[in-house]
Amino acid sequence: VQLQASGGGLVQVGASLRLSCAASGRTLNNYKMAWFRQAPGKEREFVAGIRWNGGLTTYADFLKGRFTISRDTTKNTVYLQMNSLKPEDTAVYYCAASPQVIASQLGVPSSYAYWGQGTQVTVSS
Repeated sequence: VQLQASGGGLVQVGASLRLSCAASGRTLNNYKMAWFRQAPGKEREFVAGIRWNGGLTTYADFLKGRFTISRDTTKNTVYLQMNSLKPEDTAVYYCAASPQVIASQLGVPSSYAYWGQGTQVTVSS
């Protein structure tokens, strides 16, 4: 599976961005898809995840409803809609995919077999 992330950029506090992750190479049936982020000097952290079949979603607690993950099965693409952006959201955002991820490990980067190249999101105050 190849993952291509896009949509990052430089925005001001309170703005919105939508990230896209286009997948190719195989069908994503039963895959778990996720967005992680990594700020300078920090560990990679889980942001949101979605089950390809059925669309069940999971979010990091710190988001408090600001972000929404979704997928378009006709385009093999996963999205991350980010609203009310804050300076602390500044990071490189990565999409990830894996055919088998147990529920308790959804937020663990090593659970995912495939990664996109990352897209930079910078929120300026």
